[in-house]
Amino acid sequence: MTREVPLVRITTADAVSTLELDSPHNRNALSTRLMAELSKGLADAAADPAVRAVVLGHTGKVFCAGADLSEATGADPTVGPRGLVDIQRAVIDCPKPVIALVNGAARAGGLGLLGAADIVIAGPLSTFAFTEVRLGLAPAVISLPLRPKLVPRAASRYYLTGEVFQAAEAARIGLISEAAEDPEAALKVLLDAIRLGSPQGLAESKRLTNADVVASFERDADERVAQSARLFGSAEAQEGMRSFLERRPARWAEQAE
Repeated sequence: MTREVPLVRITTADAVSTLELDSPHNRNALSTRLMAELSKGLADAAADPAVRAVVLGHTGKVFCAGADLSEATGADPTVGPRGLVDIQRAVIDCPKPVIALVNGAARAGGLGLLGAADIVIAGPLSTFAFTEVRLGLAPAVISLPLRPKLVPRAASRYYLTGEVFQAAEAARIGLISEAAEDPEAALKVLLDAIRLGSPQGLAESKRLTNADVVASFERDADERVAQSARLFGSAEAQEGMRSFLERRPARWAEQAE
């Protein structure tokens, strides 16, 4: 039997567990298997007393393209949204600081991972977009960690337009922590500082900073899952996803031309 190649590369060194999304065939989309591997990596890092921080990174030119649309046609439309809730919550609940290191494209559900991370460093090749609106969807589940952090006017603009924006703008609106010309150097500064913190101090400080985000999950998760499932099952979203997979304009985009 041929062993499956992991979709998440996991390495641990110098008290840091690095989890790199490595699923090039679908641009690191959040497939069921990738999320399962990521969840296990987070759980293992949380349980390892030698680990002080987790770095969430990526291989290739794409951090994460969002949901795996090829899995969006299952019998239970809540499975995908609930899986995304769970993986975001796994990042939030990890007692170790989670630093996302991005130097590529981040779209849709991938922005939910950034919202769940404690700190996000983005390099000069990074771009961001809430593309859901162009597929007949909305940033429903990813709003759970993001809405407490984003500048409200910016959320309105980018949710509604689906525009692509760069790292400096992402930092301005609260999507990321730092736009860095040298993201690896910026990461080293952060990790050196975090290694000076005690495990208890880090865990409790993380709990404080995430209080509003956790409250968002406790209050709204079921409603956002139901909203996402309803949208994914709609005729408009089915057309939007088909048009994306077939690399053609959606019908409403054609009508607007």
